[in-house]
Amino acid sequence: MIRHTRPHLGHVLHGLGIVACGLALSTALAGGGSAEEPPSQTATPPTNQSNPPVTATSEVDPSIVLVLQGSVWRTKAGIVFLKTPIGMLTLSSKTTLKDLKASHEVWFWLHETNFVVEISKKGDDSLVHCYLSGPMKLATDSTNRLLWWTPKGERAVHLGSYEEQLASHHEGDPLTVEVDDTDTVIGVHDLQLDLQVGQVPPTGSNAHVVLSGTVSKLKSNFVFLRTPIGVVTVNTKIGIRNVKVGQRMTLHLDQGRVDIDLATAGSSIPRPTPRPSKVPVP
Repeated sequence: MIRHTRPHLGHVLHGLGIVACGLALSTALAGGGSAEEPPSQTATPPTNQSNPPVTATSEVDPSIVLVLQGSVWRTKAGIVFLKTPIGMLTLSSKTTLKDLKASHEVWFWLHETNFVVEISKKGDDSLVHCYLSGPMKLATDSTNRLLWWTPKGERAVHLGSYEEQLASHHEGDPLTVEVDDTDTVIGVHDLQLDLQVGQVPPTGSNAHVVLSGTVSKLKSNFVFLRTPIGVVTVNTKIGIRNVKVGQRMTLHLDQGRVDIDLATAGSSIPRPTPRPSKVPVP
């Protein structure tokens, strides 16, 4: 099980050994059946059919780390909207996410091409769903167990009744599974995410962000930044200037402060160096 007691945020950031992003969500549900769209904190990025919701890929050179906690803001069938201090995070799936409620709390951890999503009931902290996603990795001492990155370190899960279904998968294949509280696979899913960075987190918010990747497109006031999990949309109004397609960009957001590192097209920016954050540790 990923957690019976969640790792302390300070321990998570220290354990990752690289710059991390701690975001505390303050959200409220606006009725799952409502036709109202999520309120935009800045202009909505232009629709682009060539930029579908991002999902895990094999690209590992850029780095992105997020730690998110919050409540469901709004849901549709298979879509969950989470409002964060930096913009909107959307989780979507054709096979799951159909039963989320306002009474549920969501934790989200992301490290390079690996992510963990835990959904639990508020108050009693009982687990509703736990999803693990990343490159498939078989345990060396067993043919019916997989190893996954988690905030508390590498974890082994049993394939259970899904051993035959996953027999055709190979080491390194992208995979998302749901596990129960016995560390057994109870589902194989297509879990995708879409992140829009639309504003600087206000001073005092529990937000520390590092995004690193390559600029793949510029349109209107938006930069499309290709990261290990796909394309993340960033609004230039947060302070991005003179950026060009092909440039490597690293974006730091912390306590109302914005730092942007740009490299010329074809060159690279060194992997971000860990630095202390002023974000209060909950």
